[in-house]
Amino acid sequence: MAQVSIRSVKKRFGEVEVLHGIDVHIADGSFTVLVGPSGCGKSTLLRMIAGLEHISGGEIAIGGKVVNDVPPKQRDIAMVFQNYALYPHMTVRDNMAFALMLAKADRATIDAKVGRAAEILGLTQLLGRFPRQLSGGQRQRVAMGRAIVRDPQVFLFDEPLSNLDAKLRVAMRTEIKELHQRLKTTSVYVTHDQIEAMTMGDQIVVMRDGRIEQSGSPLELYDRPANTFVAGFIGSPAMNFLPGTLRRGGGGTSVELADGTQLEAPSGAAGSDGQPVIFGTRPEHLALSADRGIPTEVVTVEPTGADTFISCRHHGTDMSAVFRERHAFAPGTTIRLLPDLQRAHLFDAATGARLAA
Repeated sequence: MAQVSIRSVKKRFGEVEVLHGIDVHIADGSFTVLVGPSGCGKSTLLRMIAGLEHISGGEIAIGGKVVNDVPPKQRDIAMVFQNYALYPHMTVRDNMAFALMLAKADRATIDAKVGRAAEILGLTQLLGRFPRQLSGGQRQRVAMGRAIVRDPQVFLFDEPLSNLDAKLRVAMRTEIKELHQRLKTTSVYVTHDQIEAMTMGDQIVVMRDGRIEQSGSPLELYDRPANTFVAGFIGSPAMNFLPGTLRRGGGGTSVELADGTQLEAPSGAAGSDGQPVIFGTRPEHLALSADRGIPTEVVTVEPTGADTFISCRHHGTDMSAVFRERHAFAPGTTIRLLPDLQRAHLFDAATGARLAA
């Protein structure tokens, strides 16, 4: 196991800079998730850690050793790809053993390591099969087994679950997390799925346009997003954003929405009187009120059994709310939604930064 340090790392393709000085510290034994929309640079960064992409600036260190000019095979890392990258003409056993065979390991060592990995991943009965005889989830397990037998310092996962159906993705998420808890190997995982990031990572690094927007534990990002991008990206359904104006005076602070609705400002919010702001509240932090809060028109009602999802609209702004109770709202009716001020947020309308005292 080893820590990974990424210091002021840049990447250019010709004249175009796609990573703009990335700084990330990945602790020994941790599970760090790089998340962000397509094209944000997360897979490029992972490939730079692996040595598959040249570093244009800065440095990457694995286990305290700078590896900028170290070839991939000498970095002691193992990578699990999105498309499995299995050899179709080899059995499961031979796919898992291939790296050890190249390293000229003896038969006893190969058998022991492949057997251990197969037992961990539930592949023992499948060692004699070929990839074409396996399901998508089984193939992904074989790809992970091939990484495990190498006993690397660092595991790198490049969107390994994106080719699986939704139900299998949830099951494999649990398997990968359980695998990490068992092996304790430093892991870096790339995904565009924020649910995967929230459920799997010790540390989440949110990226956009080649820069880091925020990093921290899943609940840090959920409870204290640095800006509207992180607030809107982390959480499902997404946070509601309502434009307004901050009002200070008379011993209190409030937010005046576009239609004149007055809301108390979130607890601990900063900002100056008259400042254009965005009031942020998560769908699950809204309660029904008879005469206070935000007047909204119900658009659709989606009962799921455990929860009721409401899509609604306030003065041209789409909103959503989630209730544990069952409601039979009729589309077109007006309801009032009262935000939990202990969990609401205020953002600067110009920069998107969270306004916290």
